[in-house]
Amino acid sequence: MNHINLSVTQDCHDCPIRHRAVCAKCDTDELDRLEDIKYYRRFEAGQTVIWSGDRMDFVGSVVSGIATLTQTMEDGRTQMVGLLLPSDFVGRPGRDAAAYDVVATTDVVMCCFRKAPFEDLMEHTPHVAQRLLQMTLDELDAAREWMLVLGRKTAREKIASLLSIIARRDATLNLGGLMGPVTFDLPLTREAMADYLGLTLETVSRQVSALKKDGIITLEGKRHITVPDMTALLEEAGDDTDGGMLV
Repeated sequence: MNHINLSVTQDCHDCPIRHRAVCAKCDTDELDRLEDIKYYRRFEAGQTVIWSGDRMDFVGSVVSGIATLTQTMEDGRTQMVGLLLPSDFVGRPGRDAAAYDVVATTDVVMCCFRKAPFEDLMEHTPHVAQRLLQMTLDELDAAREWMLVLGRKTAREKIASLLSIIARRDATLNLGGLMGPVTFDLPLTREAMADYLGLTLETVSRQVSALKKDGIITLEGKRHITVPDMTALLEEAGDDTDGGMLV
């Protein structure tokens, strides 16, 4: 697996994902132990982080950028099954091989931990184990909600749901609120959105244009989105789900 090592380091106490990552509940001594086993990797857009079935010798958190989880079917077709956003955890302690292909959609920086030392640390650091369990349960709940999005919602509701998920995650990571306009850069191309939502590219483009025309969103270029009123977007989504792998 190719990777580019970062030339700089990030102190755990000043990490931009500190309040949401696996280390969120750690005290000073526990952070110091994590510092001893961590290292950084940068993956370029389009680069594979790990192939399904490969042995994983590390686990880690996405610090910046977006990656996709993809599964290849027996006939060779691929399906995007999830997204990894900043603070999301990659890898499973106790599992030797990767379950999915993980591919960087944008340039990605990961804070990685060598797997064996991390598993040992979990046994002796309850805050890490508790936080990882919480994140795993949140991911399970979100995946069940996303089944509703994909199976029961209209194309317009699917697009609105995805945009609301990304908007709220971006606001949370930046410690911003949702009372006023929310602005973010869409991390996916419309082709990737279509793949993830089970829609055609034409349908995605048509529905995004419709949401823009109706004033639900404003769009600068193809990626820079402002949501003037989150309540209106949530109403378009059909509910206030946190769906998908984006909680």
